[in-house]
Amino acid sequence: MTPAAARLLIIDDEPIIGKRLKQAFGKLGLEAASFTSPLDALRAMAEQPFDLVITDLKMEGLDGLETLRRVRALNRRAKVIIITGYPDPETAQAASREGAFAFLVKPFRLEELKAEVSRALAELSQA
Repeated sequence: MTPAAARLLIIDDEPIIGKRLKQAFGKLGLEAASFTSPLDALRAMAEQPFDLVITDLKMEGLDGLETLRRVRALNRRAKVIIITGYPDPETAQAASREGAFAFLVKPFRLEELKAEVSRALAELSQA
């Protein structure tokens, strides 16, 4: 799948992170939407499909694992990348069991996240 054909959903309760990621991936040709509320993001996903989801782990309302479960229920093909400032091996394992594509610890380099997104796009294009 080419970036131009992919839709990216960004969920992070820190507005500046969502804004920066949306800009960075928009420059790569991805159609990106950013939300600070997981519930609002999931409503948007129910209305229009997204291929990739980048979600924070610790958020008000729903945590990243529950968001992951709900994203997978809406679209089994969607690739979900979890980002967190609270690294915990047990949580990373739980995310993997629930179907997370990747688990990145903040602060990460944007290039690391871009590499994971490229890998996810490659997998989506093979499906």
